[in-house]
Amino acid sequence: MKTLFLILREARITKGIVIRNLAQACGLDPALVSKFEKGHRLPNEENLKVLAKALDLSFDELRKVWLAERVYQILADERDASDILALAESRVEYLTSKQSLELQELGNPIIENLQEIDELKDKWTAEKPLNSTQLRKMKEFFNIAYTYESNRIEGNTLTLQETHLVVNEGITIGGKSVREHLEAINHSEAIDYLEDLVNKDAVFNRRVLLELHYLILKGIDREYAGKFRNVPVRISGSEHIPPQPYLLEKLMEEYFIHYENHKDTMHPVILASEMHERLVSIHPFVDGNGRTSRLVMNLILMRHGFPIANLKGDLESRLAYYKALENVQVQNDPSMFYDLVINAVKDSLHRHLEMA
Repeated sequence: MKTLFLILREARITKGIVIRNLAQACGLDPALVSKFEKGHRLPNEENLKVLAKALDLSFDELRKVWLAERVYQILADERDASDILALAESRVEYLTSKQSLELQELGNPIIENLQEIDELKDKWTAEKPLNSTQLRKMKEFFNIAYTYESNRIEGNTLTLQETHLVVNEGITIGGKSVREHLEAINHSEAIDYLEDLVNKDAVFNRRVLLELHYLILKGIDREYAGKFRNVPVRISGSEHIPPQPYLLEKLMEEYFIHYENHKDTMHPVILASEMHERLVSIHPFVDGNGRTSRLVMNLILMRHGFPIANLKGDLESRLAYYKALENVQVQNDPSMFYDLVINAVKDSLHRHLEMA
């Protein structure tokens, strides 16, 4: 494979352009373009876009070579480069090329659980309270519980009662941080947004995802609310290393392609699990990945007629949640995570039926 600097130089010479004129067309310094062509410096992504346009080169193809050069630079001085590259290849393959899991490919215990869930959902659809006041009260009860538990997973210390007082009564809780109050209020608003999306039958896409994330971090992180990260991140206590920021655009594009390809064929509970886990694994945000991923999971469930599923935030449940995620991320085995979401959906349906 040709190196980036050779591709750039050959394309310029073929077009009969001198470096000075190419630099002027791209709004770059001629000395910088010269360094690109000699392999003394790697262009950034914006430089690459303008160079591709000026030289009539495919940006997507040029970007692949550019990314390969970046990987080479990172690994050039590493003694265990081959092992590192093999590990990275396994992770990228999982994130971008995981085989679709149709219902018939799942193990019998999961299929049986999904059949039970379908029966419970049919009962819920048939027995859903006709009284609008009762239905509204049920929603308030389960929405507050969901806000409480989802924030609890991320370390928020508001109790269930305190969460209710902050969200529904506007009361400030002494000894609790402003951030914890905002997390409760923001999450409640995000649930309202979910319900609005479902009522309008809105498409789940990049814009919706960023709006959900913005609601989660509104007033908490003005720089990164509703934006993909541009910095590397690590997940505390996890072996999984999220992809570098320059890979995010491609990974998120494939994330939504995966959704579109399976939204009408995959069982909604499995689809919700997949989109939840994939988003956490890609980790496209600096903060708020877990809450946003759980909102995406529930958006998919609600679009298919399921009530909100609540993953608990107590220590034992939280550890099981993290273990199930890491089992997918490191071992490429989603069965534990599927079971966790399936049990949450079943529990939600049983509780809704009891209250109905």
